[in-house]
Amino acid sequence: MTAFSRRRFLATASAPLALAACGNGIGSDGASRIDGRVDAAFNFMYDTLPDTQVLAGKAAGILMMPVVTQAGFGFGGAYGRGALRIDGVTVDYYSVASASVGLQIGGQQYSHALFFMTQPALANFRSAPGWTAGADLQYATPSEGRNIGTDTNKLTMPVVAVVFGQAGLLAGATLEGVKYTRIIP
Repeated sequence: MTAFSRRRFLATASAPLALAACGNGIGSDGASRIDGRVDAAFNFMYDTLPDTQVLAGKAAGILMMPVVTQAGFGFGGAYGRGALRIDGVTVDYYSVASASVGLQIGGQQYSHALFFMTQPALANFRSAPGWTAGADLQYATPSEGRNIGTDTNKLTMPVVAVVFGQAGLLAGATLEGVKYTRIIP
């Protein structure tokens, strides 16, 4: 075999492998796994925090992150995957990631939902190449009891976050500074 024909052979033989590597999950069951976890998270949230159904009924869209894993030992980070639903239908998949430095040790898992209360807030989120939670985010905490979905201040905010289902040994779960990115599972 000449050098030219060996290169052609290697290029031809490796092309399907290169294309398969670029598939980014296409043909995998990643989407159905995420949707199953999202369904379970919605059921858990509605069972434990029933007034979130009122909030959901008024939202333009909801991003549910069913499992976010956070760990830290001096340096820390968090990661999870979820789905954006509009009128109960999944329209996109997202990942969430954050990094932190400071006095921290331990790990935890939690779920959270972002309720986009206005169409402009939802459109801004969907059009951004990477959306970072910031000042326009209002928290609705389970300690507020029955008024999670009916507080007038929350209903006028562009985005309301509900953090729930925390388990682990790391104090606090905050969404400030986390980045959401659209993915293909």
